[in-house]
Amino acid sequence: MTTANQPVSMPKANRWANFWNSAGVRKLRRNPLALTGLAIMLLFVLTAIFAPLIAKPSGNCLRDLNMTSANQIYNPLGTPFWRGILAPPDSCYKMERLSFAQEPAPPTKEAIFGTVNGYNIFYGLIWGTRTALKMSFIIVGITLLVGIIIGAISGYYGGWVDNLIQRFIDVIFAMPGLVLTVVILTIMRANNPGGDPTIPIIVAYTVAGWAGYARFIRGDVLKTRKLEYVDAARSLGASDWRQIVKHVIPNSLTTVFTLAVLDLATIPLSIAALSFLGLGFEPGFSEWGQLVDFSRQWLKPAYWYTLTFPVLFIILFSLAFNLLGSGLRDALDPRTR
Repeated sequence: MTTANQPVSMPKANRWANFWNSAGVRKLRRNPLALTGLAIMLLFVLTAIFAPLIAKPSGNCLRDLNMTSANQIYNPLGTPFWRGILAPPDSCYKMERLSFAQEPAPPTKEAIFGTVNGYNIFYGLIWGTRTALKMSFIIVGITLLVGIIIGAISGYYGGWVDNLIQRFIDVIFAMPGLVLTVVILTIMRANNPGGDPTIPIIVAYTVAGWAGYARFIRGDVLKTRKLEYVDAARSLGASDWRQIVKHVIPNSLTTVFTLAVLDLATIPLSIAALSFLGLGFEPGFSEWGQLVDFSRQWLKPAYWYTLTFPVLFIILFSLAFNLLGSGLRDALDPRTR
């Protein structure tokens, strides 16, 4: 008596397991500096998310959240808790001002990092973490997207299209990035003095920064478009747009993705520079550069806290993304595996 062989069912591949055990992730897990950067980055992310719980709302923020007591923010069943975390009003980003005294006050129970110009340094740093992360990810995200699209078109089509785009990029590179950003931001803010600078800052950084990503993408696309699977897709009748989006770009992102992570570290430094030039956020807004600007006139040993804590936040933020970006570069580069 014979029995028919039953087909053996193979277990489905676990995507998470394949990702976790991939060569790049294994190398990243063995990199202590990259893991340190990741841990610091997650600490900043958690600080930004739970900023209302760490630095309790006060003043107009308390009013706009419809709270009578700052401790109501700790009630997860109440509306203020979720609104404060997910969509805080603009007044919550205004630094808590405890007095109008110009001279800094040392750390106390009410202001554990002290005050400068009457502003609570601790409140400004905690809520400023939200500003730093928000501006960093928005600016880098938009700049990266624009650079990928233009760079992919330039590298894929070549010819006069590539030549035209590259000459335009050369014009952008002829001017230092910060100078170009300041020029664009000055022109935009001249039409709306005293307004919210968020959109002008994003536009200025995008115009000044997309060219770097485009040039890196172009170089990778020039290699990728000649590979066999791209030729196979073309022979099967795939349109140019489908080839670019589905085959060329996904296999050309390694270098530019690592560069984007490294660039996340520079945004708070650049925005702080704008604050020195009077082109950043309005005085009193929770932004690290504001606090550094306030401390310039108090550079004395007695007022060490006015500069130490803001600089420490900026250094740790930059260090976290630099360590993580360097680790990703080593892990994603097949030549180092």
